[in-house]
Amino acid sequence: MRKIVDTTTAPRGHWVGDGFPVRSLFSHMSGRSETTPFLMLDYGGPHHFEPATRPRGVDVHPHKGFETVTIVYEGEVEHGDSTGRGGVIGRGDVQWMTAGDGILHKEFHSHDYTARGGMFEMVQLWVNLRGQDKSAAPGYQSITDAQIPAVELPDGAGRVRVIAGSYGDAKGPASTFTPMDVLDLRLNAGATTTLTPPEGWNVLVVALSGEVMVNAEAKLTGPAVARLSREGGGVVIEAASDAKLLFLAGEPIDEPIAAYGPFVMNTEGEIRQAIQDFNAGKFGRL
Repeated sequence: MRKIVDTTTAPRGHWVGDGFPVRSLFSHMSGRSETTPFLMLDYGGPHHFEPATRPRGVDVHPHKGFETVTIVYEGEVEHGDSTGRGGVIGRGDVQWMTAGDGILHKEFHSHDYTARGGMFEMVQLWVNLRGQDKSAAPGYQSITDAQIPAVELPDGAGRVRVIAGSYGDAKGPASTFTPMDVLDLRLNAGATTTLTPPEGWNVLVVALSGEVMVNAEAKLTGPAVARLSREGGGVVIEAASDAKLLFLAGEPIDEPIAAYGPFVMNTEGEIRQAIQDFNAGKFGRL
């Protein structure tokens, strides 16, 4: 079994705009890049919003050099970007946006959800791109719940939804620049499951809710994260209670990271160029 490298628990939360109360479970902005190719994970909610007349959220802002992956568990998010793509991301849906060479977008609660209110829960994951891919054309993948394979785990342990990569014969619908598995797991209380990502990949077990033991070594009470070694075989997850998890495994991008707010590049010079390009209007219009 892989060794536990470290564990982290969720810090105090903060607001992104007025619609997203989040806790950053890991982040490249701390100066660390050991989670590559995964840069950052914000867990939004659970939070109850009262009905309103004006959608809450974040207005137009830029991104460049990476991808954002938004998974909605409760509520609805409405997205629009400078490629002309967009739409409503509902319960169980995923949005996979490639910022690439530069994109403008905005994220708000949908009008219907705003009017009715209710529970809101989501995750936004940032995924790095190799230097050679940071100039890729911006893109948008709208992935509905119905498009995501849901597989029952052995021995009635629970269920896995395959968003990217694979689990057994099930293949995730998301197209990725580098190999990775993004798995949405539900484990039943008292159940155990084993996952075996490729050797050499970075592995993160993200417990959003519930209590689990990872490789008989690390107890996670959600929200919390365990980072495992790149080598060593399987990952055994035992659930002490019903648990909601993300299993993230990916081929490392072992390149320098230079980050400034919504820009993630390889060098400080590239960051300065990204700022100049944004200010010059080269990210399009929204």
